[in-house]
Amino acid sequence: MTLLEVMVAMAIFAIAGITLMKTVTEQVVALATLEDKTFAGWVADNQLVTVHLVEQWPNLAWTNGQEQMAGRTYYWRWHGIETADPQFRAIDVEVRDAEKATDPRATLRSYVSKY
Repeated sequence: MTLLEVMVAMAIFAIAGITLMKTVTEQVVALATLEDKTFAGWVADNQLVTVHLVEQWPNLAWTNGQEQMAGRTYYWRWHGIETADPQFRAIDVEVRDAEKATDPRATLRSYVSKY
C-alpha cells in the first residue's frame, strides 16, 4: 500500500466514525425526550384519575399544582370545559417541565359526568 491509499482509508474511517457518533448522540437525546414526555403523560394521567376519584364537578378556572416523578418536578394544570350536554364536562390537563414553560410536555382531555 502506498501512503496515499492509507490516508484515504483513514479519512473514510474518520468520516464513518463521526457519522456514527452523531447518530448515537441524536438517539440519546431522543431517548431522554421520550422519557420526559412519558413521565409527563403519567403525571397528566394521575391528575385525571384524581379528578375522577374526588367525584367533584370540575370548575372552569385553572387548577395548578406540581408533582414529583422520577426525581423531577412537573407542573400541571387542569380546567373544566363546558360541553353541549350540561351533564358532561370536558377536562383539559397540561403538564410542563418548567413552571413558566410555554409549551406543555403532555396534554390530555377527558370527560366527566355530573355526580
